[in-house]
Amino acid sequence: MSGSDGAPTATPVLLAGVRLPGADAPVDVHVADGTVRAVVPAGAAPAGGVADAASAAERLDLDGRFIVPGLWDRHVHLAQWAMAARRLDLGAVSSALEAAALVAAAVRDGAGEVVGMGYRDGLWPDRQRIDLLDRVAGDVPVVLVSGDLHSCWVNSAAGRRHGLLERAGASGVLREDDCFRLVRELDDVADDVLDDWVADAARAAAARGVVGVVDYEMRWNRDDWARRAAAGFDALRVRFGVYTQHLERAADARLRTGDAIEGTDGLVRVGGYKVITDGSLNTRTAWCVDPYPGLGPDEHPYGQANVPYDELVPHLRRAREIGLDPAVHAIGDRANERALDALEAVQPSGWGGRASIEHAQLLRREDLARFASLGVVASVQPEHAMDDRDVAERYWPGRTDRAFMLRDLADAGVELALGSDAPVARLDPWAAIAAAVGRARDGREPWHPEQAIDARLALAASTDGAGSEVREGAVADLAIVERDPVATEGAELREMPVTITLLAGRITHDAR
Repeated sequence: MSGSDGAPTATPVLLAGVRLPGADAPVDVHVADGTVRAVVPAGAAPAGGVADAASAAERLDLDGRFIVPGLWDRHVHLAQWAMAARRLDLGAVSSALEAAALVAAAVRDGAGEVVGMGYRDGLWPDRQRIDLLDRVAGDVPVVLVSGDLHSCWVNSAAGRRHGLLERAGASGVLREDDCFRLVRELDDVADDVLDDWVADAARAAAARGVVGVVDYEMRWNRDDWARRAAAGFDALRVRFGVYTQHLERAADARLRTGDAIEGTDGLVRVGGYKVITDGSLNTRTAWCVDPYPGLGPDEHPYGQANVPYDELVPHLRRAREIGLDPAVHAIGDRANERALDALEAVQPSGWGGRASIEHAQLLRREDLARFASLGVVASVQPEHAMDDRDVAERYWPGRTDRAFMLRDLADAGVELALGSDAPVARLDPWAAIAAAVGRARDGREPWHPEQAIDARLALAASTDGAGSEVREGAVADLAIVERDPVATEGAELREMPVTITLLAGRITHDAR
């Protein structure tokens, strides 16, 4: 039996003595059949038939804690995030030599293969070399994946194993499509093992108030998620993406954006068509109007167009024909300009909020109005601004006032959707909200604070259209938190304690 929006039916719940963001007076929130049935002053009797359900409800006394709509991460790679916790962590390394030393230690500890994740080489004082990894690892295959997932550094043994040795060259670095191919091969984990890891990651997300994710794993995601749901996965709602290599398969399966996958109780739905049009900042492949300083002509000084315009338009048109809304990866300002051109070419009248540009990190100011007029959602990851601020100052000099332009996008009337891009950043909407509101982390001064947005907007952009306040009639995807999210700043907002998470009225996390 199912309740609201296909979620399993839960016992009626009375959330007693909670407060809405910014409010002093407590309220009672009555939940039944997976829906918020009433929001009334604390202690007041709800009207009509709600009172009957209230008499049978489980009462949770919440002592003035705050209630918000359940949070979504609108851009994740969930299997990659789950696997990252089980790989060599390179997030803190500051040079190629330091990364090689960690590899050497892993080999000494008996690793038969070394897979690391998270390095950011944009500010390293030295460059990657294949022979550096060969010296420390010998015949043990080594694959190190960058923090932005757009490049890999391999040794000769790994290059031979994956048939990419010649492509790796003297540096051992594989970028963009070569990297994506290799990462897909690294995903060759037994289904039951990977599903357990994903379930762990989902439970951890629920503990941060998350009720749903948009999963852009570069796989045929329908079968993965149908299998997980059949095995009992019910911690999150999931919308999954479809990539270009699977477009015709999606057409044959009649997958349309928003459709529920059979056998998943409506928790798993089809998302959009994901296409990666350029690279990334740290890998220096984001496609830009101006060149990257210090790069030669053989290093793509303007970045890369992974999907040229004359290919992008027919891809988008085909996705539209079969009922998939586009989700276009674009990071550099030239990539965003051309992505908007392509979206306009396919649907000149605008998309009405049914298309997104994923990342939108560097923009031409004249493109802000185009986002709004076309109804294109800016799906952004504010924590990337904190990770990339120094790299941006180095490689986008004089342009960082146009980087991560959240305030200007919002002022132009553009809908924002916040996410993490996990494992690029951690799957935690409170980190994204804090970065969007404060533009600071680790005790540093705010970076371009003129692009900060207010907490209510950041909170609303971290839901799936539910806004920043709980309302009657809404699906009971809810989070109970310890602090007022619109009156909390800095590190306290980033580390917001979450007491309870409910998905359609069913508790998925309880820290009482």
